[in-house]
Amino acid sequence: MNQEKIGKFILKLRKEKNMTQSELASKINVTDRAVSKWENGRGMPELSLMKPLCNELGITINELLNGDRITDETYQEKLEENMISTIDYKDKNVQLKYQKSTSILTLLIILAIVTTSMFLIDIRRMINHENVLFSTWGLHYIPPIDLQSVEIEIEAARYLVAIGDREYKKDKNSKTFASLEIFQIQEDISHSIFTVYAWVLIENLYLENDLIMQDSGASLPFKFIIRYTNNKYEVIESIVPRDGSYYLSVFRKIYLTSCAL
Repeated sequence: MNQEKIGKFILKLRKEKNMTQSELASKINVTDRAVSKWENGRGMPELSLMKPLCNELGITINELLNGDRITDETYQEKLEENMISTIDYKDKNVQLKYQKSTSILTLLIILAIVTTSMFLIDIRRMINHENVLFSTWGLHYIPPIDLQSVEIEIEAARYLVAIGDREYKKDKNSKTFASLEIFQIQEDISHSIFTVYAWVLIENLYLENDLIMQDSGASLPFKFIIRYTNNKYEVIESIVPRDGSYYLSVFRKIYLTSCAL
């Protein structure tokens, strides 16, 4: 079945009858875009439309499928050819629709798998108190604040500031500032003693001629032993590596053997 030939045949017959595409389309209840598609060879009328179209153009369905007028001598031959072509055309259309349906179904399955995987990843992160990555299906989640860790960090910083102000103050205007990054908190079975591993930054600053000056500063690892009693945390011991050649060995002994940093 030659769609281009059939399209030119429809165009020729329409013009012979002095009809526009819109006029022909209105007579058989289709859009002018459908008629244009047929005449350009980009499609074929549905089987239900062939009889009304042929009636308007003054031809037989056999002639429409042939794309030309048929004489009495060749009618039977062309009829058989067109029947075979029509069956083949329908088979190809069915196969094409099946392939499209299969492709769409495959894409939907892949999309469902990806979306479900993203959702499960977010659920796992929520269980572990982590931010969601994809916000799948409208998920919004903010991990709860670990108030215990916050209070322990505040107590460790308070302890460091108190020591700095008491022991390392070289000027009456000097003030100690401390910040720390906690790597791990280990809790004993009584839930009252905490071993805290952190990296600490300490600075002693003072004011001179309206300028902030640094008196001293240090950045080093700390190990804190913190006790929880009477609804408050208190540092009862702090450990740092020794200076000089002992630093590495003490560091390994205190931190690497005790804490998975």
